[in-house]
Amino acid sequence: MLRTSRTHRTRAAARTAAAVAAGALALSLTACGGGGDKKSDGGSTASAGGTVTLPKLDGTTLSVAAVWTGAEQANFKKVLAEFEKRTGAKVTFVPAQDPIINFLGSKIAGGQPPDVAMLPQPGAIKQAVEKNWAKPLGAEAQAELAKNYSQGWQDIGKVDGKQYGVYYKAANKSLIWYNAKVFENAGASEPKTWPELLSTAQTVYDSGVAPFSIGGADGWTLTDWFENVYLSQAGPEKYDQLAQHKIKWTDPSVKDALTTLAQVWGKKGWVAGGADGALQTEFPASVTQTFTGGDQPKAGMVYEGDFVQVNIGETKAKVGTDAKVFPFPKVGATAPVVSGGDAAVVLKDSKGAQALATFLASPDAATVQAKLGGYLSPNKNVDPSVYPNPVQQKMAKALIAAGDDFRFDMSDQAPQAFGGTPGKGEWKDLQDFLKNPSDVAGTQAKLEKDAAAAYGNGS
Repeated sequence: MLRTSRTHRTRAAARTAAAVAAGALALSLTACGGGGDKKSDGGSTASAGGTVTLPKLDGTTLSVAAVWTGAEQANFKKVLAEFEKRTGAKVTFVPAQDPIINFLGSKIAGGQPPDVAMLPQPGAIKQAVEKNWAKPLGAEAQAELAKNYSQGWQDIGKVDGKQYGVYYKAANKSLIWYNAKVFENAGASEPKTWPELLSTAQTVYDSGVAPFSIGGADGWTLTDWFENVYLSQAGPEKYDQLAQHKIKWTDPSVKDALTTLAQVWGKKGWVAGGADGALQTEFPASVTQTFTGGDQPKAGMVYEGDFVQVNIGETKAKVGTDAKVFPFPKVGATAPVVSGGDAAVVLKDSKGAQALATFLASPDAATVQAKLGGYLSPNKNVDPSVYPNPVQQKMAKALIAAGDDFRFDMSDQAPQAFGGTPGKGEWKDLQDFLKNPSDVAGTQAKLEKDAAAAYGNGS
């Protein structure tokens, strides 16, 4: 995960409160317990599902860089294989490391830049533009994007009014997953408010299971916790101000959010393995340890986005039956809806690279990966029925119904040094806070010092 030197925040994606999206998501999850035919057209192919027309690219070789691993990488490779099948091109997946901008910089310095990179933040797109790496999308890709995406999802891929990014993958990062058997044994119920979450956690703890699994070794999971609490408690306007560092991290609203977080992070026995154990637990393990061990797993709940399903799939737990989910409870007036995403950005302005961007903007590409699970597309023309289970189908419907009513991940908007580098900035400061949740003022001071240095605005 990685960020840029100056936040690029679009008004279309940020202008409205999260209440509408939260309501849609809550309704969709309460109810929870095919690609088109292909036809040949001479030198191009088209799909009935998205009717995207692609050029023949026999003899063309392309490379795509992304930080995805495991099942996520394997599933994306199937999307690339479909592109190969339709165009005749040969596409190589290049495994990248975080921060991806640093990875791309080394590739470009060595004269081997990938043709396309999947960038996980609006800030990373802007940084790629500032470094003259990114190329604007061509007319075909822009047309496909305009046809299939809401204005908000288009705008967060723009820099200075030009379209550079195709948000191929979206994430709903306002979900808490739970082990259904643990809840059943404990007599726990799904909470809708923060006080109810605390009550549910106590019920789970009293049954002999730690309530929460936290992947504290990956600092981004902790920023996501903070963002959900802050958005719901402080509200969308404050969220936008803090995201742009227009208010300081010493603001009373940050104190309130950290104090609220400490009610979970600082409660003895509530975090699997304690703080030390959580700080040695990477995100994938935080999920799998919640859904292995029968009715005595290491934890009853794990917070993170819809992509958790990929990791649940590595256990014997079944989404919707053994592994269930509820929206992040509201701390303030409304429940939070925090989104993230990964955008395809062209680094080599070639016919092949632009064709791949066009394909990734189409329902055809998204449908391939949607069928495989652990993935959500912001593409409004993907049929929700292609998702593999009712839980994910309803998430997809809620995402599209929300339109532009969401807030993008705050740390993904921040400069890389503050919001996206392991062992530095917000990631490190919140890891330290997980270790010592009583030090609210000290944590605020460290966050503000690191933010001011990274943003360079001295605010």
